[in-house]
Amino acid sequence: MRVLGCGAESGSLSDLLEAGAAVNAPADVFGQSPAHLAACGGEAFFLLWQLQTGANLNQQDCLGEAPIHKAARVGSLECLALLVAGDAKIDLCNNSGQTAADLALAYGFLECARFLRTTQHTQTMKLRGQSGYSPRDDHGLLRGDPAAQKQEGETTRSICRKRRRSGDLVS
Repeated sequence: MRVLGCGAESGSLSDLLEAGAAVNAPADVFGQSPAHLAACGGEAFFLLWQLQTGANLNQQDCLGEAPIHKAARVGSLECLALLVAGDAKIDLCNNSGQTAADLALAYGFLECARFLRTTQHTQTMKLRGQSGYSPRDDHGLLRGDPAAQKQEGETTRSICRKRRRSGDLVS
């Protein structure tokens, strides 16, 4: 069974089920698991079943592609959402150095690419928040609570006024 180009035959998934294929066992010589085949065919229900039975979301085939790459290649937003919800690695690169978002963009699936990039950005920001990252912009200014920024600004202005007054007395 050859599915590398995501041209899965309609009966191939049911054939796997009937044969009792192991959830993470490569279904073919190219190293594609049943989860690869489901994602490649845009079969969200079958993919969900695979995920619930313990499928490895980050298992890579001979091209270095995981199920998330296959879903992006065919523009299956439903499969991508399932994979992301199951904690698939969004930034995983295939042998050509492409992420799933890169593939979605290359194949013209802009909504899928946008979804993946937004999700990756959100995950990155959460990680930075958990690692003690200080939310500062490029100029070193604190981003975040506007009330705290306003209070900080008022304090700075107050100090500057006091310096000016004391300077006026000396002159």
